[in-house]
Amino acid sequence: MSKRLAEGAVTTAQRRQQRLGEAPTLAGKVVLVTGASSGIGRAIALACAEAGADLALTFRENRVGADEAAGTVRAAGRRVEVVRADVSRQEDLDALAAGVRRTFGRVDVWINNAGADILTGEGARLTWTEKLDRLLAVDLRGTVLASWAAVALMREQAGGGVILNMSWDHALTGAMRGEYSQVFCAVKGGVYSFSRALAQSAAPHIRVNVLGPGWVETAYGRELDDAVKRRITESIPLKRWATPQDVAHAAVYLASDAAGYVTGQMLLVNGGAIM
Repeated sequence: MSKRLAEGAVTTAQRRQQRLGEAPTLAGKVVLVTGASSGIGRAIALACAEAGADLALTFRENRVGADEAAGTVRAAGRRVEVVRADVSRQEDLDALAAGVRRTFGRVDVWINNAGADILTGEGARLTWTEKLDRLLAVDLRGTVLASWAAVALMREQAGGGVILNMSWDHALTGAMRGEYSQVFCAVKGGVYSFSRALAQSAAPHIRVNVLGPGWVETAYGRELDDAVKRRITESIPLKRWATPQDVAHAAVYLASDAAGYVTGQMLLVNGGAIM
């Protein structure tokens, strides 16, 4: 690296560095969150708005939830756009990227949170083969296609960007028995490995990281038998399940310049259940 380039890199890092004690900020940034109608995606969207970002939120079926999240973002004084998109469809992603660029001019952070629900409602009644097909289409293929769309968009704009993908803490270990663990480890392990490979290719101007939530208080968790929930809670060193907000706070950190020297990593948000 030439002296001028090295000095430029240091200057950029210094500009990005936040003072100790400051909360991570997304002020002036545009953040896109897929699957933002409920649960973790909604919590991430609201946390990003609180951190100062303008938002693009996607949904596939739950328009009401997406509109409610958008209303909360607007109440926080931030701009927001709601877009219907099936992340497993290339044409939807092309339209999403073009529309967000048209509205905001850029995307600084692209968060791939959208995932197939195979545990509650209609998804719970699918066979395991059908569940696997749905997870592969949405969680894995959708993450890959959306990440490629994000990279293409960010390479066209000055300043690069951040991509954040969603995996699972057990994808690192395969430490659970049964079909549930097998299909999620196959898919979420793929998301983790893909993200690490993408981080190599997208550097130095685009950072790619992964969130690895453990047991989170979402719709599935609320449906579990109380005895099962107590047994799981006892296995977690911090003795509680994560809230969607716990995951959202980690997302804001990885999306912010406070994590400006972090790429190709998975941050586990699991109370120490897997270390």
